[in-house]
Amino acid sequence: MRIMTQVSDFVVNLAFRSVLGTARALPYAQRVAFFGWVVSRVAAPLAGYNRRIRENLAYVFPDLPEAEVRRICREVTDNAGRTLAEFYSPAAFRERMARTPLEGPGLEPILAAHRDGRPAILVSGHFGNYQAARAALAARGIHTAGVYRPMNNRWFNDHYVAVTRAVSDAPLFARDKRGMAGLLRHLRAGGMVGMLIDQYFSTGETLDFLGKPAPTPTSAAELALRHDALLVPVYGTRQPDGLSFRIEFEAPVPHTDPRTMTQALNDSLARRVQAHMGQWLWIHRRWKPEYQRPTAAATTGP
Repeated sequence: MRIMTQVSDFVVNLAFRSVLGTARALPYAQRVAFFGWVVSRVAAPLAGYNRRIRENLAYVFPDLPEAEVRRICREVTDNAGRTLAEFYSPAAFRERMARTPLEGPGLEPILAAHRDGRPAILVSGHFGNYQAARAALAARGIHTAGVYRPMNNRWFNDHYVAVTRAVSDAPLFARDKRGMAGLLRHLRAGGMVGMLIDQYFSTGETLDFLGKPAPTPTSAAELALRHDALLVPVYGTRQPDGLSFRIEFEAPVPHTDPRTMTQALNDSLARRVQAHMGQWLWIHRRWKPEYQRPTAAATTGP
C-alpha cells in the first residue's frame, strides 16, 4: 500500500510539473488565467472538489440557490488555480505586489512594530491569495516568516516549500517540534510571522466559524500573549480583473485570553468569507466531524 501511494504521489507531482512547464511559457497574466481554467474546468471535476464545496455549502448555507452554488464552485476552484500559479511565479508576483497599496487600521501598528523590533503575528485563512500580504511587505523590506504543515506528497512538498519561501525571502517553520522551536526563536528576536487558522484542528478549541462549531488552533493567540506580539488579521482579496488584490490589515486583536482572541480571528475571517464567498477555499473539510449526510443539493451539479 505504501509503495502504491508513493507511486501515485510521484505521478501526481509529475503531472503537475508538466502543466507548470507548459504554463511557464506564457506571460504572467495568461499563466495565472490558464491555471485558473485548468483547476476549475479539469482538476476540480476529476478530484471531486466541486462535491466537497457543495457538501460544505449545504452544511453551512443550506438555503443557497443552485445558481449561487454553481457560481461559488467555479469561483473557488478558479481562485485556487490562480493562487497556485502566483505561488509558482514568485518574482513576478512580488513585483506586482510591490505596486499594490497597503491599507487598513492595522498597517501603521505593523510598520511601527517592524521599526521597533517588536514581534508581530499576521493571521489569515485560505482566502483570496494568503501570500499577497507577505509578498507586498517583502517588496517593502519587511520579511515575514511562515508556518506550514508538511504535505503527505513529499515530491510536491519540496518544491512548494521552496516557492513559498521565495515569496518573502524569510524562514518557513514546519508544524513539528523542530519547526516550533525555530518559530519561538524568531519571535523572541522580534520577527514577524504569518499563520493560517482555518483548517480542521482536532485538538483545537471548538469555536464558532460561520455559525458552526469548528475545532480551531489557539496557537497564534497563545504566542502573541507569550511574546507580547501584535496579532493582526490580514487579507489579500482578489479583484475582478483576476490579477490584482486589495491588501488590508485589520486592527490588532486586543490581548485578553487565547479563546477570546481566536474567536475574534474566526469572526474576522467569517466576515470576509461572507462578503466574498468564492474566495475562501471551501474545498477544505473544515467541519469534518460535524458533517451531515450529503443532501441532494450536495451531490448534484458540476
